[in-house]
Amino acid sequence: MPAAKYGALLEALRGVQWPARHVVPGTMTGTHRARARGVSSEFTEYRAYRQGDDPRRLDWRLLARSDRAYVRLSTEHAQLRTLIIADASASMAFPLDGDGKWQHCCRLAVGLAAVSHADGDPVGCVVAASGGYVRVEPRGRRGVVGEIVRLVESVRCEGARPLAPAITAARACPRLVVLSDLLGDLATVLAAVRTHMALGGEVHVVHIVAPQELDPPRGVVTAADPEDRAIRRPLFGAGRDAYIEAFARWRSATADALRGSGAAYIETIAGDPPDRVVRRIASGNDR
Repeated sequence: MPAAKYGALLEALRGVQWPARHVVPGTMTGTHRARARGVSSEFTEYRAYRQGDDPRRLDWRLLARSDRAYVRLSTEHAQLRTLIIADASASMAFPLDGDGKWQHCCRLAVGLAAVSHADGDPVGCVVAASGGYVRVEPRGRRGVVGEIVRLVESVRCEGARPLAPAITAARACPRLVVLSDLLGDLATVLAAVRTHMALGGEVHVVHIVAPQELDPPRGVVTAADPEDRAIRRPLFGAGRDAYIEAFARWRSATADALRGSGAAYIETIAGDPPDRVVRRIASGNDR
């Protein structure tokens, strides 16, 4: 592992499983329940033989005992291609001193990738960075988690790259995870999420918030837009209280909109134990 700092996180996530939220389309054998029924070892039920059925599904012992032809139906299991989309816009660098939103994002990306890979699923990562979309394509091979570590460690948070195109381009990956502070193209993200859900996929949106955004320092503070430094606003007294109230309303409306689209949504604060956040996502506990 190129970054030893993730070792404790990966150890804490050993044995965690991440089941699909829906029955999975696909033919590659994996751990998730698939839409197709076939000849796997997990018996489900009998059905009378029909012309065109695969003779290999016939239960020959039952045929010998009853002189009736039945086929054995079984539940197939498939792999679930998973893509983690990380937001590396300038606002994700906040705060500039110490661990912030981007560091939390990296830990979650690596932790989720490790859990998905341990389940036998191909996993990849796309980072929406200032210079473009940099990626590790979904793979199931050994070493893919290390590739994702190197990817996220190589990125600086700058500029403002939209997330929606990365979501739209990921139709071949049934499961998407979006890691972002959502301070950008929320309307287009919502549209892309709805489309992915309509195509039968699943989307997990992880909303990353810094503690300082929830409780700004008291006193006279000037807040600057990280993606447009020309926008600066004083934040003190009644202005600080109004900001806190407006930020809470916006977060609540954002959560309602994303859950209404069918996505799984959780909010996490930078500094939350990343293994607990990953377990929460994997368990489907999005409340």
